[in-house]
Amino acid sequence: MNWIDHKSYIEICPPQEFNFEECLVFLGRANHEILHQIKEGVVYKLLKVNDSLVLFTLKNVDESIKVEFPLGPPSIVERKKVGEYVWEWFDLDQDLGEFYRLASRDKVLKMLVQKYEGLRIMCIPDLFEALVWAVMGQQINLTFAYTLKKRFVEQFGESITFEGDEFWVFPSFEEIATLSVEDLTKLQISTRKAEYIIGIAKEMVTRKLSKELLLQREDYNEMKKSLMSIRGIGAWTADYVLMKCLHEATAFPIADVGLHNGLKNVLGLEKKPSIEEIEGYAAGWKGWQAYATFYLWRSLYDENI
Repeated sequence: MNWIDHKSYIEICPPQEFNFEECLVFLGRANHEILHQIKEGVVYKLLKVNDSLVLFTLKNVDESIKVEFPLGPPSIVERKKVGEYVWEWFDLDQDLGEFYRLASRDKVLKMLVQKYEGLRIMCIPDLFEALVWAVMGQQINLTFAYTLKKRFVEQFGESITFEGDEFWVFPSFEEIATLSVEDLTKLQISTRKAEYIIGIAKEMVTRKLSKELLLQREDYNEMKKSLMSIRGIGAWTADYVLMKCLHEATAFPIADVGLHNGLKNVLGLEKKPSIEEIEGYAAGWKGWQAYATFYLWRSLYDENI
């Protein structure tokens, strides 16, 4: 992490291939998002660090990310944790030079990387949050998924109020592991998904599942295999978590509807491509399938490509 601690605030110095405004477009895509707020180009986010709730803001200042603390600066340990979270949230460890070189020769990606240069995968650093969000989103539309997430967070998460706005952190796996299936179905989460979510929480409580354990696996295939051994985690969910939480650039949720729609729009196809056709388009994306997918997702938020 490349950062400067100014004590009252911290400054994060991102790599060259970074565009804060482009990342903000993705962060602001959902009106129902409960885990961050964006006001006049400033991101507000609440983070739990050990037992403390730390509210921070992010804004772009002279090609750096300025991180401020509206309730007063926390301890040096907490400031560092916030900095590390932001660095991972914006996937700033990733060197995009190779991806841009590859994309500049690719008929699908060439225009996208020119248009969205500096966009990075907006990650979900917390494994439990990433898994629960992926499970919630299975086989329902995105709007309803955000509604379920909001209910879930407001029911079981923690919050603080600042200047009349409430800011939330995602529920802990320790909390969710103590719940019954009925506690979740009351929120209109299906019985099966409720079982999956509580099961994942219990796996994490017993330390059978953790981000650290997954990252110790030898490669992408081993990590994916480990994730898919968990009840409720299929290929799409595993790849989503690999790209959004575990920073696996080769992760490729090939069955994703957003990916299909993005390809259809970019290529001007009459219908969504088949899996076999997608494999053909993606032949040149090796090592960067996750970023190709993310840029195609980004294209869906424009009226005209």
